[in-house]
Order: sequence, then structure tokens, then C-alpha cells
Amino acid sequence: MNYLKEERLNALAAEYVVGTLRGKARTRYQKLMMQYQAVSDATAQWEQYLTGFAETLPPVTPPDNVWENIQVKLGHKAANDPSIASDTQFSSKSGEVIDFEKEKQKRWKNLSFISTAAAMVLAVLLFVMQPVPAPVVSHIAVVNNADNTPLWVIEVSGDSMNVKVTDAFVALADKDYELWMVPANGEAPISLGLLPEANGDTRATPDILLSQSIAALAVSLEAPGGSVTGSPTEVLYIAPIVSV
Repeated sequence: MNYLKEERLNALAAEYVVGTLRGKARTRYQKLMMQYQAVSDATAQWEQYLTGFAETLPPVTPPDNVWENIQVKLGHKAANDPSIASDTQFSSKSGEVIDFEKEKQKRWKNLSFISTAAAMVLAVLLFVMQPVPAPVVSHIAVVNNADNTPLWVIEVSGDSMNVKVTDAFVALADKDYELWMVPANGEAPISLGLLPEANGDTRATPDILLSQSIAALAVSLEAPGGSVTGSPTEVLYIAPIVSV
């Protein structure tokens, strides 16, 4: 298992800081913190996130019997100590008997609600804190004019193709520019649609684009709306596809 994968590492770090990562899993995570700086950094980051969140909650003073029960558990006080509250007790105001079993059940329900709420908050934090992964650019094509000045920069990943327009590009009022894939076997070019004339756009990467069957990209000058014949009208530029 790759513990350094960002999504998995964030989830483990959050669980470790909250305290829900226990037993052998917690021990294994502590070893990872000693081995990898990335794990230590992620843990420290989640400590900051959750400490800041905890500081926004109002402090709550626990009942006295909580501390008394802790003393019993630690062996500092006997369970039959008269100072320990019994399961039933009289109300100081009305004299009515208070059923502490019911009170315990209420407290457990409250704790269950708080745990559920904490889990929901943690889930939201995990979702919000996850960085949006940027597409990994594997190929690039730069369309230059006759002066070797870039007009379009085309970045290609496995899923998307990002076309950027440079400041050197000057649009024509009565013409459009169309992008084509040029097959290596000399067959007819395949249209990739019109090129943007300002800023840029992102479109899906055709499966064939990154195969060895495509030799380069080409740009043609067309009437508004693009080629009506399915073939380039006037090819202006050719741009090789370069692996990066």
C-alpha cells in the first residue's frame, strides 16, 4: 500500500490526530512518521487544522462524578467509597428520586451524537482540504508564425487538451482558425475544431492524438465556422507534438 499517496496520507493523518487510528495501525503510522518527512508534515498540518477547530468550541466543565470515576479506575479511591455517588440520589430541591441509569443513557446518547457530529466535521474537512489534482501534461505543441513567434500553446494530458492563446495572436474579423491532427501515414487530416482567438479553452483529448499514428498538429485558415468540406482549406502552420 502506498501510504504517501496524498488522499490516503491526509485520511491517515486526520485519524491519527483525532485518535481514531488505534492498535497496530497507529504503531505503523508512528513508524512512518519517523521514516518519511511527508508523513510528519501531514500530521503537523492536521494538528494545526483540528487544534484551531477545537479552539472555536466553548469549554464544558464535566460533572464531579467523572473525576471520581477516574480515581476509581486508577485505584486511587475504592468503588465503595461513600463519597462516590450511588445509582440513585435525591434531588436537592424537590426530593424526587433521580434515576441515574436513565441519566447515564442520556449521556451515552449525547456522546453518540457528538461522535457522529465529529465524524461529519472530519469528513467535511477531508473533502475541503483535498487539493484538486492538476492534469499531468504529457505532451505539448507550440504553434509558431512565420517569425517563429508562438501564437497558441497546446498542453495535452491523458484526459484534456488545454489551448492557450498568446498575446502575439491577432484575430481576423472574417476568418477562423481550425486545428487538425495530421496522420503519419499521409491520410487526410482530422479536425479538432476551431481554435480560440482569446484567452484559451480546454477540451477532451482524443484517444488517437497521443498515438504514434499522429505525426503533428496543423492550423488552417477557414471561413467563419470552419471548413465546410471536412478538409483544411489553407494550411498555415504545422506544430510537432513533443513529449515532456
